[in-house]
Parts: sequence; C-alpha cells; structure tokens
Amino acid sequence: MYKKYFLFPNIDPIFIRINKINIYWYGIMYLISFIYMIKISIIRNKNNKIGNKEEIYNLLCFCFLGVLLGGKIGCILFYNIHDFIKNPIILFKIWEGGMSFFGGLIGTIIVIIYFSYIKKKNFLQLTDFIVPMIPFGIGMGRIGNFINSELWGKVTNMPWAIIFPNSTEKDIIYIQKNLIYQDIFIKYSNLPRHPTQIYEFFLEGIILFLILNIIFKKNIFIGYKSSLFLFFYGIMRFFIEYFREPDIQFNFFYNYINLTINQFFSLTMIIIGIIIFYKKFIQLNII
Repeated sequence: MYKKYFLFPNIDPIFIRINKINIYWYGIMYLISFIYMIKISIIRNKNNKIGNKEEIYNLLCFCFLGVLLGGKIGCILFYNIHDFIKNPIILFKIWEGGMSFFGGLIGTIIVIIYFSYIKKKNFLQLTDFIVPMIPFGIGMGRIGNFINSELWGKVTNMPWAIIFPNSTEKDIIYIQKNLIYQDIFIKYSNLPRHPTQIYEFFLEGIILFLILNIIFKKNIFIGYKSSLFLFFYGIMRFFIEYFREPDIQFNFFYNYINLTINQFFSLTMIIIGIIIFYKKFIQLNII
C-alpha cells in the first residue's frame, strides 16, 4: 500500500571496541561538541570579558557536567522513573542515550547561576556567551540519536519515512488501533516513521546555529542572545513534537491540555524568552 520509504542504515552504535570497553557514537558526539565549544569560546572571548582561559575552561567543564547529570536525571524523572526504581544503575549509562534536553538545560542553568555568583559575573552575560555554541551540540546529539535508532517519529507514509529496527512494540500497538500497514509490518516487523532526529538536527542544529551566529550575530543588549535561543528553540521543538512519537508516560498532558510534556517545556521556554526580551527593551527605552 505504501511503497516509498527507507530502511534504517545498518549503523553500529558502538564506534570502537577495545577489549571489553565499548566506545559509543553517542559519546563521541558529546566529545566533539565539548572540544568545539572549548575552541570557539577561546576565540570569542575577546578582551577576557567573560574571564581568562582557565575560567572559561572551568565554566565549560562544569556546564558539560551539568548537561550530563541534568540530562540523565531529567530523562529519568520525566520519562523513566519506573525503570530507574527497578535498576538505578541506568543513571550512569550515558553512552546508551536517554538524555533529556530540558534536564540538561536545567543542569546547565544551575551551573551558570553558581558560576556567576562565585565569579561576580552577570548571569545573562554568561548565557549570551554560551548559547550561540549550543546548536552545534544539539545537532551532534541528534546525529547520535539517529545512530542509536531512538527518538523516532510517528508512523507516516511520507516518501522520506524510515523503518527503524527497534520500534516493534509501538508498531504493534499502532496496527492494533489503526488496522493498517500490516503488509509492511509483516515484511519488516516495523513500520515507516518520521525521522524526527533529522528534523531536529536541521532545525535545532543548523537553522538555530545560523540564527544565533549569523542572522542575529550582533548582541544588542545583555540577554539578547539568550532570549532568542529560548524563543526559537521553543518554537522549533514545539513544532517537531507534532511528528515525534509521544511519551506514553504523560497521558495527563494529552487528556487535559492536549500537549506533550516536551511541548509544555517548549512553551515555557518561549514565554521566558519573550519576557527577557521585553524587559530588556523596556530598560533600554526602545519600546
């Protein structure tokens, strides 16, 4: 019935095996992002406005730690609390994916608040310095998600749909509810879905990077880049959620406000971004 779709490429999520140690592509993506941010931050920190090289390095190291801890803890609290209760060790398995962007964002914010307090720096000045580099990390993370064959989208008949190898359980549920796609499922034991990791790589990675680093490159006021990041990421993520497979743990949002939990977080980001932008404009007597 639906003949136009792609099969997921046979990508081994393990980058390299050294004896009994496995190094995953997902971890490599994080490492590449960290190296990029270190290199670019030194170049962008003209006249030591943020701090010296050691302070920049310390800030980014702690932010990276905030991303890892916040992302993993957020993923467990938001999506996998039952799995954590059964097996707490999953908190430390960062190489298997399972990282929440919103949890990582909260973890990073906590780190920057602490750093700004200790170093007597302006919080929004620090976030303005960091956010233009974040889309690169998001893009790398989405590539890792794709390689891991995770965070795929809803079933679709779009010609660029991809059959992911580990979506069987949700595919069975889909067929039981909709009674279609049986022919594809029988042949591959999976159904074609939106490659939402690629959507997010393009929007949250490439487009958001261009917005923050080229289109709105000039920083008009303190908090300008931060407000743009919150607003545009929130818009993009809210839109993509219509194509992602929703998290069944949060039926509350569907039943009462018809939103996914990620759309709820995205709306929060949009509102905070607008508030920061508006307040700074008021202070500058621009409006």
